[in-house]
Amino acid sequence: MFKNKHLILAMLIAPVLAVIAYFGVDLAVSEKPHAAKEGETYKLVARSNCRYTSGLCDLENGDFEVQLRSESLTADSLVLTLSSKFPLQGAKIALVPDKSSSRQPENMNANNTDGTNWSITLPAPTTDSSQIRLVVSADGTLYFADTPATFIEYKTFFTEDQKDNS
Repeated sequence: MFKNKHLILAMLIAPVLAVIAYFGVDLAVSEKPHAAKEGETYKLVARSNCRYTSGLCDLENGDFEVQLRSESLTADSLVLTLSSKFPLQGAKIALVPDKSSSRQPENMNANNTDGTNWSITLPAPTTDSSQIRLVVSADGTLYFADTPATFIEYKTFFTEDQKDNS
């Protein structure tokens, strides 16, 4: 079928060169990971569970991860807990009615001596577009997040009738 040795050689070498080019370009232009520097500020990215009524909100930046959990929600109060893999020096949180609003953040209370578990009782959110703003400090570095407060209400897809039948 193929009698031209140059064409056969090109068909064998081209995929190898494509793979080498793919990894070479990635190595040349990708951002190099680096450790957090003391005194710097870094944004925490909200994972997908923050957008749904899951009761949990995971926030991360590289290896640094914190989790907000809605412990109880009543008509007038909200109890949130924060857990971290790393010891925190402090945590502040604010619940605002929408993205454009601002409110003075409140200090969260440490639940243990190693600084990995924190809690706070806040007023219940007043709108569906409420936002949570969080700032935590670890090893002299600040991490901040701004996420929807949708997750604070834990809902399942089951109705009460379906729960009783199972």
